[in-house]
Amino acid sequence: MDMLWSGWGDPAEAAPLPDAVTGLLRDLLGVKPRETGTRPLAEIAVADPPPDAALRALARAVGGEEHVRTDAESRIRHTRGKSTPDLLKIREGDATDAPGAVVLPGGHDEVLAVLRVCAEHGLAAVPFGGGTSVVGGLAPERSAFVALDLRRMNGLTDIDPVSRTATLQPGLRAPDAEALLAEHGFTLGHFPQSYEWATIGGFAAARSSGQASAGYGRFDEMVLGLTVATPEGTLDVGRAPRSAAGPDLRQLILGSEGAFGVITAVTVRVRPLPRTRVYEGWRFASFEEGTAALRRLAQDGPRPTVLRLSDETETFVGLAQPDAIGAAEVPADAGCTAIAGYEGTEADTACRREQAAAVLRAAGGTYLGAEPGERWAHGRYSAPYLRDALLDAGAFAETLETATFWSRVPALYAAVRGALTKTLTAAGTPPLVMCHISHVYENGASLYFTVVSAQGEDAVAHWAPAKRAANEAVLRAGGTISHHHGVGTDHRAAYVREAGPLGIEALRAVKRRLDPDGVCSPGILLPSD
Repeated sequence: MDMLWSGWGDPAEAAPLPDAVTGLLRDLLGVKPRETGTRPLAEIAVADPPPDAALRALARAVGGEEHVRTDAESRIRHTRGKSTPDLLKIREGDATDAPGAVVLPGGHDEVLAVLRVCAEHGLAAVPFGGGTSVVGGLAPERSAFVALDLRRMNGLTDIDPVSRTATLQPGLRAPDAEALLAEHGFTLGHFPQSYEWATIGGFAAARSSGQASAGYGRFDEMVLGLTVATPEGTLDVGRAPRSAAGPDLRQLILGSEGAFGVITAVTVRVRPLPRTRVYEGWRFASFEEGTAALRRLAQDGPRPTVLRLSDETETFVGLAQPDAIGAAEVPADAGCTAIAGYEGTEADTACRREQAAAVLRAAGGTYLGAEPGERWAHGRYSAPYLRDALLDAGAFAETLETATFWSRVPALYAAVRGALTKTLTAAGTPPLVMCHISHVYENGASLYFTVVSAQGEDAVAHWAPAKRAANEAVLRAGGTISHHHGVGTDHRAAYVREAGPLGIEALRAVKRRLDPDGVCSPGILLPSD
């Protein structure tokens, strides 16, 4: 199944907002119902495809014309990603960033052949896995480009139960990867919010981080080896768990977002399937108190598999449990909700729960039982569907994230909330700004913000200055411009500042060597020369 072209995921999973939420949006933010609906897909126009000579060459590269699609629907479904501006544009019928063709290679050699054809015919190539980018990672700075849909490359090609490693193809969706690994008694343990639709190659290319990162680690920590097709040939990196043989080239590819080539195989470490999973809720009087509790667990243990904390606003609105938002009355003194989850053997899980509970109670936490945790687990992938419902109701909803060291978390939190509130209020659309700590480390944490406001006269234009203000606040407060969404084009200018001139020139030098004609995702991650 393809993802909904004008929204997120499976249309059958979407649901309208509860009346309580609609009323809150109207009374608190002045949200008005949309006057116009989404333009029908059949009415959206796309530009002409590449010349016939290029299409014939692409067809030869991938084994036949059936693997090169130029129909309007296929191209629209591969237009941009799933950020709120992306969705608003496509709903209004704007397909100016549609690829000229959608090419479906069946293996590494075919990807190499496609890249050669693109170089010969002046086309750019953008890898397309699940299409879940929310930072402009699928819209290159070249109008003539093809989308490399990797869905045919969707297998588990090797499993080593002794070393606990597996080699996966890049177009394999996360649920399918988990199902294949489960047949051998293993799990990857990577469950980001995009889990149901994102792919293995996308996880690696964007340095993804899953909701269970406290226990399983980030995706870049799971990767042991990579195979990459570049316009200059094949790059194989990673032949041991760790190595002192020079700089780790795996880290050069992880997070490269298609700018250096196309990832065609990923070798990962896997873990035994957990025998039990337990999720539970805790309450803290304030975000500051809850943050201190999470820091204690992250630094001194025992660390749960899942550990997250919603601030007062997110707790009050109910976004800590997206599938139940508006379904229950939340007291005004609800404080902050934390979710702790434990996966593993029965004995290990029981031991960690008991020890962690002692730490959380000592830090001021009140145990809320299993219900909040189980409700979170049930709705852990529901937030993007909620965003679609908000857009349908006339609200603007978007997310952004960052990370910093523990000592800087309070200042970063205040700076980003303040920048968003000030900018959007000045535009006549005062926002509701919510936040949660989504990932924890010994030395710091990630902050994930959700912003809801009225759409204003031009929803895309109304968001742009707020996004710039938030980016500036992140940099000034010492945060990174992205913890797990990536750079794409939306964060590129801020990334240039974060990496510094010499760092960017070093990466450009790598790109010139691997991709001298600028075929691979031009303008994504790095500014075009």
